[in-house]
Amino acid sequence: MPLLLSLSLLPALISPILAQTWTSCNPLNQTNCPSDTALGISNATYNFVTSSAGSTWNTTNGNLVYGPQGAEFTISKKGDAPTIQSNFYIFFGEVEIWMKAAPGQGVVSTIVLESDDLDEIDLEIIGSNTTHIENNYYGKGNTTDEAAKAKWYPTTGAPQDSFHNYTTRWTNETLEWYVDGSIVRTLAYADAVGGKNYPQTPMNVRIGVWAAGDPSNNNYTVRWAGGEIDYSKGPYTMYVQSARITDYSTGAEYKYGDKTGTWQSIDIVAGNSTVAKTLSAPPPVSAAQRWASLSNGAKIGIYAGVAGVVVAIIALWAICCVKHRRAGRQEGALADAALEKDTAELLAYRAEMGSARRGF
Repeated sequence: MPLLLSLSLLPALISPILAQTWTSCNPLNQTNCPSDTALGISNATYNFVTSSAGSTWNTTNGNLVYGPQGAEFTISKKGDAPTIQSNFYIFFGEVEIWMKAAPGQGVVSTIVLESDDLDEIDLEIIGSNTTHIENNYYGKGNTTDEAAKAKWYPTTGAPQDSFHNYTTRWTNETLEWYVDGSIVRTLAYADAVGGKNYPQTPMNVRIGVWAAGDPSNNNYTVRWAGGEIDYSKGPYTMYVQSARITDYSTGAEYKYGDKTGTWQSIDIVAGNSTVAKTLSAPPPVSAAQRWASLSNGAKIGIYAGVAGVVVAIIALWAICCVKHRRAGRQEGALADAALEKDTAELLAYRAEMGSARRGF
């Protein structure tokens, strides 16, 4: 999964090598980029134990399995990097994920907020690091801001052994990271090069796991990931149990008003978000659920109706059988009469012929 990586342990000169974030259309460079679909609501929740990501998320890489621990993001072989991405954007807001990171040297579990103009907010967990997690940010893909370098924070218990709550709270003034409800880092707008490198444009949410330790990656990435991955010791699975996402803005879409990339330049298109409509729509009801919701009287009525239909079908079948048998008997009688007539005519003919011979 292409990500923008930052290594606080390595010289700043390698940062450009690790700039792997991507955008399908950068509105700071192009004028025909589509608008961003807004989430536009608070507390959009996803329970990945009971259901799939659904229509408001896209699987952008690999395949997911849904089991008793939630969505399973698994690396089994080279090239595996299962990832989902929201098809909606938030313009400031909160992202809360319950996740158990994947184990394994060279394996990286990630939660990324990414904008069209390469603003970015990251949380990354190295599979072989059982004591710390990493977070960082970038503005417009700029990797030269010293304050944006990755920072590491201790966790209570190995993030690969149990589920933890990872929350990002993002406003136009501050950016905060939380682990299990405790704040671990705060970034003020002014502290990001006077706001120039502060993430401030609408972002989608990306969740995934990837093999940063694959030997095809550069040495710095492999070192950052804890070393080369050993696929033979896998599979390596990250579990996502649930997600809660809040959009602090409301509207249908977000548009870039100019090429400055500032939050003041973003136009909020009024209206109801199509994503909000999808989330508010009642879930599809199965036949079993519809049956269970009926009253006893309705069920009795249905039983009686079905029984009536069955009786009618049996009666119709019986009538058809009787008619068929009657028709058969009639056809048989007619055949017998025809046979008797033919026989009589044959006997009369023979008698006539015999008389003729004797007279001759």
